[in-house]
Amino acid sequence: MPAIKWNTSLYNDKHSFVSKYGEDLLSWLQPQQGESILDLGCGSGQLANEISQFGALVTGMDSSPEMIEAAKASYPGIRFDHKNATDFSYDQPFDAIFSNAVLHWIGKKDAEKVIRCMYENLKPGGRLVVEFGGKGNVHNITTALHQVMQQEGLEDKMPPDFWYFPSIGEYTTLLEKNGFNVTSALLFDRPTPLSGEEGMENWLNMFGDVFCSSLTLEQRKLILNNTVERLRPTNYQPNTWYGTWYADYKRLRIQAIK
Repeated sequence: MPAIKWNTSLYNDKHSFVSKYGEDLLSWLQPQQGESILDLGCGSGQLANEISQFGALVTGMDSSPEMIEAAKASYPGIRFDHKNATDFSYDQPFDAIFSNAVLHWIGKKDAEKVIRCMYENLKPGGRLVVEFGGKGNVHNITTALHQVMQQEGLEDKMPPDFWYFPSIGEYTTLLEKNGFNVTSALLFDRPTPLSGEEGMENWLNMFGDVFCSSLTLEQRKLILNNTVERLRPTNYQPNTWYGTWYADYKRLRIQAIK
C-alpha cells in the first residue's frame, strides 16, 4: 500500500475516539506495576501514557515518523521508537504486547510477519492483547467509495485492497499456527459517532486517503463529496445530540498467550 503521511492535528482533534475506545481494551490488558509492555502502533501516544499510569514500563512503537514525533513531544517520559510492525526486534522481550486499531492497516500478505514479530518479542507466558477492524468493518464506506470511483470512470485508479479485516476464525488460526494460545476472541459491531456535520468528510480525509492517493486535487474533492452524499441514507442520523455521522465499525478483539 502507498505510504501514508498522517495528519496528527486532524487525528487528535477529530478522531480522538480511536484512543478513547482503546481505553476499554486496557481492561483486557490489565497492566501491572513494573511490567514491560510494548504499545504496537502507538500513534500519538495517548494509550501508551494511559498504560504507564499503572506503573508499567511502556515502549511505544509506530511506523509513522509524524506520529512518533507527536508522541515524544506530548509524553517525553516514555520511550517511543520508529519501527515497522512487519520487521521489528528488541533486545529484551516484553511481558505484554498491546495494539489498538492498527493491525488492519497491514495487508493480508504481511499478517503473519507481524504475528511472528510479536511472538518473538514476547517472554514465554507473555500475553498479547489486540483490537482492530474485523470482517465487515466500514463496509458501507468502502462500498460507497468504490461505487463513486466507478461512476466517475476512475476505477483504474483504485488501489488494490490495503485494509485487512479478517474473521475470528481466520486470525485466530494464524495466531495458533505461529505458536500463540488464544484465550479470548470477540467480533462485535461498534457504530462510532463522528463529530459534527463534517464528520464523514473528516473521516474520509483522515483514513480514506489511500483511495485518493493517485487522484488530482479536483478529482479527490469530487470523489469525497459524492461519497459523503452516497453515505447519507445509511450512515447519517439527524437530530442526535452526540453526532450525526457514524462509521460502521466492526471490531475484532483478541487475547492470546505465548
